[in-house]
Amino acid sequence: MTTVEILFRCAAPPTERETLALAGIKDVYGIRRLSFDRAARTLRVEYDATRLDPAAVAKLVRQAGLAIAPEPSGAPPMPPPAAPPPPAAA
Repeated sequence: MTTVEILFRCAAPPTERETLALAGIKDVYGIRRLSFDRAARTLRVEYDATRLDPAAVAKLVRQAGLAIAPEPSGAPPMPPPAAPPPPAAA
């Protein structure tokens, strides 16, 4: 088992209906824990990466009715590839 966390930013705090739907996500095999930070409006989902991938987790959260967007990772973006050097003069 490989435990991974993914953090989603929520447009608004979940309604009661969305909260109940999110609670049902915990019944999905591979979902380990959900935690919502109301002040930061974030949802942290801990899941088993050998069973689910980030797209599947996001789909489950969206199906619960929560409008989310994945948090950008803390790593800086990859630089563009360098241009090839000009050919050497003969």
